[in-house]
Amino acid sequence: MQSFDYLIASPALFSAIAGLIGLLVGSFLNVVIYRLPVMMQKAWRKDCHDYLGLDAQSQTDEPFNLVLPLSRCPGCNTPIKPYQNIPVISYVFLRGKCAKCKNPISLRYPIIEVFTALTSVIIAWHFGFTPQTVFALLLTWSLIALSFIDIDHQLLPDSITLPVLWLGLFLSLFGFFTDSHTSIIGAIAGYLVLWGVFHLFKLLTGKEGMGYGDFKLLALFGAWLGWQFLPAIILLSSLVGAVTGIAMIIFSRHDRTTPIPFGPYLAAAGWIALIWGSDINQLYMKTAGL
Repeated sequence: MQSFDYLIASPALFSAIAGLIGLLVGSFLNVVIYRLPVMMQKAWRKDCHDYLGLDAQSQTDEPFNLVLPLSRCPGCNTPIKPYQNIPVISYVFLRGKCAKCKNPISLRYPIIEVFTALTSVIIAWHFGFTPQTVFALLLTWSLIALSFIDIDHQLLPDSITLPVLWLGLFLSLFGFFTDSHTSIIGAIAGYLVLWGVFHLFKLLTGKEGMGYGDFKLLALFGAWLGWQFLPAIILLSSLVGAVTGIAMIIFSRHDRTTPIPFGPYLAAAGWIALIWGSDINQLYMKTAGL
């Protein structure tokens, strides 16, 4: 109990502990970001083989999930030892290269670990030593995984989005972040708003402007934060997405016909609303004279 009292009285220490946990979680998120889409593809392929009555001889019996096989170098297939898998420190110690074959290790791995740690610190500092911190951290880590998977594959897995959405609805029963009334309306409105935009855009252009995963992600934020935060989330994500898309076209010669994932912008806007949403809404109301 004394240790809990000390953490309550020392936000800096509590935030530092959250940051260390965030580093470890960030290392695991790297695994999720890489393996979950592969696991989904394997499952889809198996379903197709089963449906067509084909013999899936090309599939090996080796398990492939978030735990097995153990991490190994993609270049030489050498298993990575535990002391070589310490977040950030191992990358620096190995100078960003495999210990055996010296192939470069992607800089994205330590970036995700550090980013997860920083966002964890912000969450812990903002919410303090409360149950809200635990749930906000779970949401934050889920959004990081969803964002990078969407960047890589233009995919927002239901296996992450839907459980987190239901968790938000469940938490509303106890008054975490919002009440059940606004949570249920938020989930419904969040889905239907982007669903309507999707079909209107398709009607006018004959093209699909976004994926169904985006509907579910906005519904997730509606469930967690309530319908009142949806306008700010939509506005922020659209603004950032538009600016980023224009910048990519101008400076990196991004092909206009190549789709840009919208999930990361939604995730960023929703995370900002989680922390500063009330202030943003008040500023908007004040500016609009309401």
